[in-house]
Order: sequence, then structure tokens, then C-alpha cells
Amino acid sequence: MLAPGRAGSAAEAATGDAAYVRAMLDAEAALTRAQAALGLAPASAAAAVTAAAAVTGCYDVRDLALRSRAGGNPVIPLVADLTAAAAELDPAAGEFVHRGATSQDILDTATMLVASRTLATVLADLGRAAGALARLAAEHRDTPLPGRTLTQHAVPTTFGLKAVGWRSLLLAGHDRLAAVRNSLPAQLGGAAGTLAAVAAFAGADDGSAGEGAGARDRAGADDSDSARDGDIGLRLLAGYAAETGLAEPDLPWHTLRTPVADLAGALAFAAGALGKVAADVLVLSRTEIGELSEGSGGGSSAMPHKANPVRATLIAAAARQVPALAAVLFGSLAAEDERPAGAWHAEWQPLREALRLVGGAARDSVELVEDLRVHPHRMRANLDATDGLIATEHLAAALTALIGRGEARSLLDRAVRRAVEEDVELEDALRADPVLAAALTPQRLRHLLDPVTYLGSAPALVDRALRPTGP
Repeated sequence: MLAPGRAGSAAEAATGDAAYVRAMLDAEAALTRAQAALGLAPASAAAAVTAAAAVTGCYDVRDLALRSRAGGNPVIPLVADLTAAAAELDPAAGEFVHRGATSQDILDTATMLVASRTLATVLADLGRAAGALARLAAEHRDTPLPGRTLTQHAVPTTFGLKAVGWRSLLLAGHDRLAAVRNSLPAQLGGAAGTLAAVAAFAGADDGSAGEGAGARDRAGADDSDSARDGDIGLRLLAGYAAETGLAEPDLPWHTLRTPVADLAGALAFAAGALGKVAADVLVLSRTEIGELSEGSGGGSSAMPHKANPVRATLIAAAARQVPALAAVLFGSLAAEDERPAGAWHAEWQPLREALRLVGGAARDSVELVEDLRVHPHRMRANLDATDGLIATEHLAAALTALIGRGEARSLLDRAVRRAVEEDVELEDALRADPVLAAALTPQRLRHLLDPVTYLGSAPALVDRALRPTGP
């Protein structure tokens, strides 16, 4: 109720409690299948565990949450329930649930699965919004409006250049999130990140206890691929990653939180990129500016005349929250020992909320830009609002070539001061100056004062930004 920005979004569904349970069950089933592929578990056990994990409705989310207080995480009660469910299908299967893993292996892997599934929807929305902005930029390549710096009119620009700038940020956010998504790793290390239990269970099953350690002893200092391929722990890690569809990590990352930090950084960037679009829309849709408006603005409970920029407001709210959430996630990099008390646990809610906020904002950005209304007549009126003052840089460049930089600046300063103090148009103040009258014809002066004649390379920049790249 208090999070309308992500309410009803695909990201909300992909990060809900049921989605996390689904991901944890997927991680557990993948682990048993990977063990079966290496002969560390019977194929029948892998089938039973996979079947038991497939029935999400058998697992009560609220009950899991309450029971997780005993051990501090939801994996422990879930493993108990999955073990019982698998044993009902195959009495021998229960002992192969969660074998060789620790709770953090499963929850970290599940978190990466949740992130990957959520980012798929975010990336699609960012791509769709970028496409809409490309169309806006092309349509308004030459549509002039005031450029604004430090809240004041600067020089003219075009709405096409502004829109293509928004697009470049969304594409940059898309690229960062896509790169992170492709690198999200599975997690498997066992109790302290050594994978020792894998070799121990392998020895118990086939009479070659300590196979992994023995292989390393025989290899000595040899770091060849063949030596690594002989390590049962590393082989299981590779198989497990393949079963989950996640990347294979070089090391267990229980306290090496690079994957979470990278994800946090990309989410914060994406939130900021979306926030820039929202910030500009909010300013330009102000009543006194009126250059943009949302196609389906929200109403007010008290003022019937209002059409509030709701989509931009919700995106702006998300952009203000995600950096703070990312700070918590970056703070968890400083994690002690082989599993920290508190640092890992502190990640869960901020990461989920960051995914939800960015997912909701990406969804809202599509609605915002696809239905954004552009008002060129208001842009032109605002260009003329300062009675020619927006053209002073153009005038300075032209006059400098005719009468020198110092004299040009002095002449313009006098004319601007008179225009402001006496509330006259700049053109009238300039024409009253004999030096300028001798330097410029009325027609040339009128041309220089027209904001449309001073757009610089804005249209060409739009063309370049929209030019297809790659093969």
C-alpha cells in the first residue's frame, strides 16, 4: 500500500516471498541433480528432490518465516520441509537434500536467481523506454526550448537533444544491468567455503574418502587444468552452476561480496538514470513552464483542476531511495571471517527493495515516455520570456568579430542592464546604442536575437546519438 511505484509490477512478483521460496527450492534441486550427475547421489534421489521442489504450494511462506527465527535464516526450515517431501516420494531421497551445502549457499544462490529473473523484466522495460525516447528525439530533433543551468535560462537547446540524452542514460543503465546479470554466480562452499563436505560424502559413498584433498596432495604445486578437473568439489561447483543457469564462481563468495556490490552499483546507476528523466519531466511540467505533461496525469483529492505528473513522481521517489540501499550493500563488503554475523543478513531486504524499486521505476518509465506530451508552443513562449536575453551569447560572438571582445562585452552589459531596469526588450535597448547601430543592420540584429538561429550542433548530436551502431 505504501509502495505504489512497484505495486503490481513484474519486479514485485519476481521478488516476493513466494519467488524466493521458488528460487531456494530450485537451488536445492539443482544441487542434488549436480551430485547425481557426478555419481554422488542416485538418479532416483535427484528425481524425487526435483519433484518435491516443484510443488511450491506445499511450503507455507508465513510458517517458514516464523520458523526461520530459530536459526536466523529461512533455508533451515525449508530444508526440513523439502527433506520430508522428498522422502515421501522416495524414502532414500531425503538424505541427499542439501548434502554438502550450508544455508548461505542456498540463499545466496536463490538471491542470484531472483535477481536474474527480476532483471530480465527490468531490462525489457529499459529497452522499451529507450525506444520510445529515440522516437521522441527524432521527432523533436529541431524543436527549440530554453536550456537551463542553475535554474536559469542559459542558451537554446532542442527537446530532441534532451530526449536523446535521457535515452543515453537508460541505455547505459541497461548495459550495466545486463553485464551484471550475465555474471551473477551460483554459491557453493559448504560450512567455511572449502567444499570439504563434498569430498567427505564422496568418500563415504564410494570408499575414496578425501578424494578432493588427495588429488590436491598428489598434484602438489601443479596448477594444471587436469589437476583442477580431478577435484570433486570443483567439479560439483561447475555442475551446480550449470544446473542453476548461473555463472560458475572462481571462489565461494560467502564473505567476498563482489557479486552483491556489483549488483548494487548497477541498480543505483539505473535508478539515477531513470531519476534524471523524472527530474526533468517534473520541472518542465510545472504550471508556469508547461513544456511537457504526462499523458495520463494523476488527480488530486482536493483540487479537481490538477493533473499531477504521477509517473515521474514515483520514479523520482525510487531514485532517492536506491542509493541509500546500495550503501548498505556496499557496507556488507566489510564482512569478517568465513561467514559474518549480521553483514550477510543485512543484505537481504535492501537488495530485494532495490530490485523492486528499480523494477517499478523502469515499468513507470515506459508509461511515462510512451505517453509524454510535448508542447512546442510553450517552449517557444519560454524562449521569448526574457525578451531576447537568452541570445546574449550569440550576440557576443557576432559583436566580438566586429568590434572586439572588450567593447562587445561592455556594449551588451549596458544594453542588458537597461533592458532589465527599464523593462524594455533587449532589441530596443541595443538599437539605441550608436556603436551597435553602426555595426549591425536591423535585419542582422533580429536574426541574432532569434533563439532558433543559435542551436549549435544540437540537431547533429541527435543524429549521431540515434545512428545505428555495430554490424
